[in-house]
Amino acid sequence: MSETSGQAEPLLVVDDLGVEFRQGGNVTVAVKNVSFEIARGETLALVGESGSGKSVTALSVMKLLPYPAASHPTGAIRFKGDDLLTAPEDDLRKVRGNDIGIVFQEPMTSLNPLQTIERQVGEVLKLHRGLGETAARARVLELLAQVGIPNPEERLGSYPHQLSGGQRQRVMISMALANEPDLFIADEPTTALDVTVQAQILELLLDLQAKTGMAMLFITHDLGIVRKMAKRVCVMTEGVIVEAGLTEEVFANPQHAYTRHLLSAEPKGDPPVSNPDASVVMEANDLKVWFPIKRGLLRRVVGHIKAVDGVDVAVRAGQTLGIVGESGSGKTTLGLAMMRLISSEGKIVFLDHDIAGTTFKQMRPLRREMQIVFQDPYGSLSPRMSVADIIEEGLQIHAPKLTTAERDRKVVNALEEVGLDPATRHRYPHEFSGGQRQRIAVARAMVLEPRFVMLDEPTSALDMSVQAQVVDLLRDLQQRHDLAYLFISHDLKVVKALANDIVVMRGGKIVETGPSAKVFERPETDYTKALMAAAFDITAAPRGVVAQ
Repeated sequence: MSETSGQAEPLLVVDDLGVEFRQGGNVTVAVKNVSFEIARGETLALVGESGSGKSVTALSVMKLLPYPAASHPTGAIRFKGDDLLTAPEDDLRKVRGNDIGIVFQEPMTSLNPLQTIERQVGEVLKLHRGLGETAARARVLELLAQVGIPNPEERLGSYPHQLSGGQRQRVMISMALANEPDLFIADEPTTALDVTVQAQILELLLDLQAKTGMAMLFITHDLGIVRKMAKRVCVMTEGVIVEAGLTEEVFANPQHAYTRHLLSAEPKGDPPVSNPDASVVMEANDLKVWFPIKRGLLRRVVGHIKAVDGVDVAVRAGQTLGIVGESGSGKTTLGLAMMRLISSEGKIVFLDHDIAGTTFKQMRPLRREMQIVFQDPYGSLSPRMSVADIIEEGLQIHAPKLTTAERDRKVVNALEEVGLDPATRHRYPHEFSGGQRQRIAVARAMVLEPRFVMLDEPTSALDMSVQAQVVDLLRDLQQRHDLAYLFISHDLKVVKALANDIVVMRGGKIVETGPSAKVFERPETDYTKALMAAAFDITAAPRGVVAQ
């Protein structure tokens, strides 16, 4: 099925592409008969649910699939007339990062944890442009400022784990755009970004597109972004393009049942009613997390990044407390500090235990009662362990008296609760889509039947229909087990469907807090009003944006 742009010489032509994965004697067809073209300066969106083949198609363009396990039984991918599928590796190295830039869905696994941000972004410039240290640093600072990293000079020496999820994604975007590529492949590029920064990034991409004439291949599950960014859209499911055409026409009059399903799917409903007099499960008072800024040859401390600065929060049994704010506002840092996963100052009380000064050994008996679902599911799942091993690992530590059969039964139940086929439990994380991996992470947390769960962007990697399923699942689990949730998210639509109370953070401080209904309907601060406007005005393009 081919959807042409009308240009005589398109920049990219994907013709009858097929992708298969082989493991042992098993063959899985991931993509079948996919065809599309992208002209210079044009934006094409690939949309579909997790596992539909979007990312596999994008990775095929740059030959980044795990070869030889992956193969292409059919098709060709022509970039500027040259077939990339048959190109020598030396030629592909010249294209990757120079002529074609790509942003992956999971920034934490794409960035080297042992290298600073300056070195990683600068490496692209040095390899392809031959820039020296001084010129490379100047360009890195310019790129970080362009993608909205605050105080970029202070971030040059930072490592990926010292940045928020959204900041890591912006670093990836700066690397992909460093050499002003002819084709920019964006695989869920705004997944980890809050709504206001998302608008800034989209505007930046369109501005760069207008200046440089680069083409964009946008892979996303966010249909609001498709409306803003892409002139044409291809809808994929089960590895096949089922509908393609002008975005405006496809969205206004979808022909395929699957397209209609996508357009109607989003989280709905209200959070479960919580008891305001229920016992407090987790509480923090005057909590502070300050990261030192070190400079000079002797690495002296010259200041601090106040990621969390004097915050008071409390979460009750059966309640969901939503923590919202822009990337870098301190949301995740607050949660990690309350879980005693990073150092902090202040008082933290969990189930009437003061845990602020506890050691690792003292915390271990309490770990079963507090669990976490991380933002980046692939980075938190061991690639060398099967799904069954990953989920039952906590049971082996915290419930050692269970038999092998009893542990397996709990793993099966956990997978069924999150909507995954238990028969897949002996597979490995790389065999699942991003959305499926996130559900595995939820199952791992829930199998221990905790009292408190920190949910750090648990739906950020999921398509809209699966988001709705996970929200329903979390609500159901909460009601059945009287769970306390700390729900961290930039997606205010999901927060509205799940959170009883909301804390709005900015610059490490709380700027507004209150019942969810009140904050959403009558926000008091200008910052909260701006967040609400950006989140719920989904049809409006960012300032200055015109879809290309």
